[in-house]
Amino acid sequence: MTDRAREPKPSLLSRITVNQWLALVLTVVAVIFVVENRDHVEIHFLPITVTSPMWLILLVMFLIGLVAGLLIRRRGRR
Repeated sequence: MTDRAREPKPSLLSRITVNQWLALVLTVVAVIFVVENRDHVEIHFLPITVTSPMWLILLVMFLIGLVAGLLIRRRGRR
C-alpha cells in the first residue's frame, strides 16, 4: 500500500474553502434580512407609486447599483 492509501480522507468541513464559508454566511444573512423585511412600503418616483415588500425594493436597487458598477468598471479598463 502506498502512503496515500493509508491517509485518512479529509472531513467534509475541512474541504470547504473560506470563500464557500463566506458565501454560506452571506446567504444566511440575506435570508434573515428577507424574513425580517416582509412589510410593504410605498415608493414614490416622479409620477409613479409602487407598493412592494421592502426587501424587493432593496434587491432591485442593489441590482441597479451592480449593473452601474459593472458598466463603469468596463469603461475604466479600456
